[in-house]
Amino acid sequence: MSPRRNRPKGPGSSGRSAEDEVASRYGGWQSSERWQGEEWSVRHVAGAGAQGKTYRCPGCDQLIGSGVPHVVAWPEYAGVDDRRHWHKACWNAKDRRTTRVQRSRNAPRF
Repeated sequence: MSPRRNRPKGPGSSGRSAEDEVASRYGGWQSSERWQGEEWSVRHVAGAGAQGKTYRCPGCDQLIGSGVPHVVAWPEYAGVDDRRHWHKACWNAKDRRTTRVQRSRNAPRF
């Protein structure tokens, strides 16, 4: 077995990129997808990165509970306010959904 290398690769280099830092902070990976004629940034968030927070999925209009793995998507050149948290299944089925979400009579209005 080879010994581990503990030295930095270059002057001022920690060996990790900014993308690695973002991915490790949120427990997931980020990609880019094309949807509705524009580029979307899509970040997969692990359940550990979502502790203590709940979000409403725009795909099914249901809550994404605390600690549940999900997807955060936003248009490529949009701001922080345009990020939306989706269930993974809802994001994958976004093209098969109707434009109007049907709620039951007893569903809360948010």
